[in-house]
Amino acid sequence: MNQVAIELRNISKRFGRIQANKDVNLSVYNGEILALLGENGSGKTTLMNMISGIYHPDEGQIFIGGNEVSINSPHDAFNFKIGMIHQHFKLVDLFTAAENIVLGLDEPGKFDLAQVSKRVNEISEKYGFDIDPNKKIYEMSVSEKQTVEIVKVLYRGADILILDEPTAVLTPQEAGKLFDVVRRMRNDGKAIIIITHKLHEVLALSDKVAVLRHGEYVGTVNTAETNEEELTEMMVGKKVALNIQRPEPENPEDRIVVEHINCHSRDGVKLLDDVSFVARSGEILGIAGIAGSGQRELLEAIAGLQKLDGGSIIYHDPKTGREENLRDKTPIQIRELGVRLSFVPEDRLGMGLVGDMDIVDNMMLRSYRSGRSMFVQRQEPEALAERIIEQLGVVTPGTDVAVRKLSGGNVQKILIGREIASAPTVLMAAYPVRGLDVNSSYLIYDLLNEQKKNGVAVIFVGEDLDVLVELCDRIMVIGSGKITGVVDGRSTTKNEIGYLMTKTVGEEESTDAE
Repeated sequence: MNQVAIELRNISKRFGRIQANKDVNLSVYNGEILALLGENGSGKTTLMNMISGIYHPDEGQIFIGGNEVSINSPHDAFNFKIGMIHQHFKLVDLFTAAENIVLGLDEPGKFDLAQVSKRVNEISEKYGFDIDPNKKIYEMSVSEKQTVEIVKVLYRGADILILDEPTAVLTPQEAGKLFDVVRRMRNDGKAIIIITHKLHEVLALSDKVAVLRHGEYVGTVNTAETNEEELTEMMVGKKVALNIQRPEPENPEDRIVVEHINCHSRDGVKLLDDVSFVARSGEILGIAGIAGSGQRELLEAIAGLQKLDGGSIIYHDPKTGREENLRDKTPIQIRELGVRLSFVPEDRLGMGLVGDMDIVDNMMLRSYRSGRSMFVQRQEPEALAERIIEQLGVVTPGTDVAVRKLSGGNVQKILIGREIASAPTVLMAAYPVRGLDVNSSYLIYDLLNEQKKNGVAVIFVGEDLDVLVELCDRIMVIGSGKITGVVDGRSTTKNEIGYLMTKTVGEEESTDAE
């Protein structure tokens, strides 16, 4: 029988008016993977931050290996062999992997980087990592940076590892490699806690699942004895239908016609290569592709944020009946025509929300330009804020709370809700459910379908192929800046999309299912 690695008893934490955790009891064993589930704002990250020494509990006890401990700093956590890999990496870009791994270590004498690299290679070989100790961080992909973070805590001797949303920005292939590594660490006797919202990952990877709801502990179940519906009910407190509606498009009309657009990066790399497609009113056009294939640049080009080398983006204005070439417009003019971009980036506060401003002020950011008086009216934005909070279930004490004090998922709901509330004619939603819990994700899918029913042309960039196949009318696949195929959402398969995602340029083109 494995021993208890870490046990929490009656842990509570408050931040002013917000009760983040209340009387939480939790145990994780050596040689076990525990998935921690809960809706956005349910206190998962706060709880893990108390284990890793970033916060200190207001009440309750923490036991490591059966002994009560006090964890007052990340340094204390390391001494207890606890390591947390955060969503947002804490690495120095100009340093190599090896330099980052030993950064901050208190060891006598000068570091021998050759010895560090040797030790890093030993850890990599043991668990199956693919890492070059001498590679600079700024030259690395997201998955490589994550590998450095994991090796960093293993190098420090961590036996209890906490991974916060580890697959949020990984491709399915990268996530599969990570799971293999995590299983090897479990088999080596490590205790592993994974915070994730992806239920299929929970069922595929974990041994047990613990659920939090509104900051309180609901229970722990054996993964082999549960399913998605039961876990969702534990998270939300009621049964949730896990099926996405897909109404038939009504009277679809061409809304945006993109023809032969190209663009390059500053250093000459081709980002978009002769891209052509049509987005129609009353339908959802999905965009699939491996991360970094040109999805972002494509949406930014339509929104006027990306300089193009050639081609046209013709917008058919339903109000005037006129054709407008968006290449001739500024981003503000394009927004005023009703073309809205809701891009949910890794850094949610870096795209359109100001962390120190409250929710109402963030609603008003879009309307300051059109203010007619020297005094800004707050009644309408306040009503909008309250409506979004109610409709999307934003966890907040009120509309006057600074956005930076909310959990990442709740910030995201505000960002998306504000764009949808602007009554667009074209809505481009990129990664709108990234990091959201299951219930919130399905609310967003319903909102996108509502926009579709209202005659909006919806362009949806997603990472989950199951969702793309269920939600979208057509799915366009992009690879290395080129369109590799357009398929019908009702008849395609994940395998077909996966093939198109990895197809090399020059292979036989797929039939365009327009």
